[in-house]
Amino acid sequence: MGILKLRKNKKFSYKPRYFDDKGEGNPFEIKHKFDEHRKTVGGNTGLKTKFNNAIDDLKNNPDAEVNRRVLIIIAILVLIFLFIIDFDLSIFFS
Repeated sequence: MGILKLRKNKKFSYKPRYFDDKGEGNPFEIKHKFDEHRKTVGGNTGLKTKFNNAIDDLKNNPDAEVNRRVLIIIAILVLIFLFIIDFDLSIFFS
């Protein structure tokens, strides 16, 4: 073994027990169930691209009732937060 020479990794011909040879993808690839349906999952992109992809997913979602429910929950949480910090809501009303 040389001082500057790195050791090579051993290679094994391992085949999973319950993997069929029909070619249904890589058995070692760990992937989420809904990855092929989302644009937000994937490479390391910038913050602006991630935000734009999330907005596109929200707009193109066929289930609009879920979007409305999420917006109502967010509004309630914001109002609770404003109540906790004792924010004066009278500035919004005349």
